[in-house]
Amino acid sequence: MTKQLCLSVSALAVALSFGLVGVLQAQETKGPVTDEIGVVEIPEGAPIVIGGYWTLSGPDTALGLDQRRGVEVYFNQIGNELLGHPIQLVAEDGTCNAEGGQTAATRLASTTNIVAVLGPDCSSSAVPGAPILWRAGIVSVATSTTAPGLTAPDRSSEFDGFLRTVYSDADAGLHDAEYFYNELECRTLATIHDGSPYAAGLAVTAANRFRELGGEVVAEEAVTPTDVDMRPVLTGIAAKAPCVLYFPIFVATAAQITRQAPDIPGLENTKIMGGSALMAPGFLEAAGDAAVGFEFTNPDTSTEVMSERYPEFVEDYTEMFGEPPIQAFHANGYDGAQMLVEGIKKVAVQEGGTTYIGRKALRDALFATKGLEGLSGTIECNEHGQCAGFNFAVYRFTNADPETFDIGTNPEKIFPE
Repeated sequence: MTKQLCLSVSALAVALSFGLVGVLQAQETKGPVTDEIGVVEIPEGAPIVIGGYWTLSGPDTALGLDQRRGVEVYFNQIGNELLGHPIQLVAEDGTCNAEGGQTAATRLASTTNIVAVLGPDCSSSAVPGAPILWRAGIVSVATSTTAPGLTAPDRSSEFDGFLRTVYSDADAGLHDAEYFYNELECRTLATIHDGSPYAAGLAVTAANRFRELGGEVVAEEAVTPTDVDMRPVLTGIAAKAPCVLYFPIFVATAAQITRQAPDIPGLENTKIMGGSALMAPGFLEAAGDAAVGFEFTNPDTSTEVMSERYPEFVEDYTEMFGEPPIQAFHANGYDGAQMLVEGIKKVAVQEGGTTYIGRKALRDALFATKGLEGLSGTIECNEHGQCAGFNFAVYRFTNADPETFDIGTNPEKIFPE
């Protein structure tokens, strides 16, 4: 079964479980606004309610918290006000898995007068979450869900209300493979994924591109997020003597691999590398001394490629939260909030102090976003909800102490120079 089909089937299963299969909300007229699927009416003095769901607990908390903070920085920069209304952010914990995404999206879908949703951060949460929201007429703008199928041309109509201000792993996986083959001059590759849409999709994309370049993929293994003893799978891989072992998985499992790999005979000459979920203080805490020298592929977050407004953003972030950014996708959260606010401004109609926002009109305005200058680059959406591109980089940890985490120093960017 293809990954895209898995996404569609999973989303349909969730929709069935909640009785959501059928026609979206009917045409509605409120005040001066008529919309195909509904109208949000915001009385004078009432807040504009925007939802969010990210990973806010567990070993990958930094992933979601960093994005939520990026959203909050943007709202703070515009005075936490929009069209004369205060902005109210209602955030739920998506826990970076299907169950959490389903629960969070269901809660948000039942939130009174919610206009739209930002997030999630994990593809595993988006697969069930986005269809639940869209069946309620609520558009969602994801901020680090990178699984290719989420914005693929053949994605299910259940995702017609889903966009993202982050790249697709259809692009990231190509760059990863090209780095292994061209820069590291490796000709054999092994991969490990954890079954999540993000990890599985990225590992497969990288492996396929590596083969196209002329390399050999000697092992494609899978573990579960709860696995602790990685020695059996690592021993099997060691027998194939790959030049690179690539595991684009999450903090807890990746830390186990990183700690155990040096003890496996046959992996002495294998370079182990992770993915973007590992740019977090939590990985240093979990991996300990084994994290020193560990390298991982990641979107480039250096000032050379970010917006000229990025240094100001970092200052505001640090002032608000008492520390600099703690993961890689804060700018994508910021960009999602910016895109949503601009979309609301385009479609909102005000009359007598009351603001009316058509749900379908807002969805269409977001999909029509072109040339918006975000922190991470130009935000320009296609008809499938893909709104951002990818700048490739490789980072290396220099210190195992989580207190020393500082993007650019620990980890330091080592490619491109």
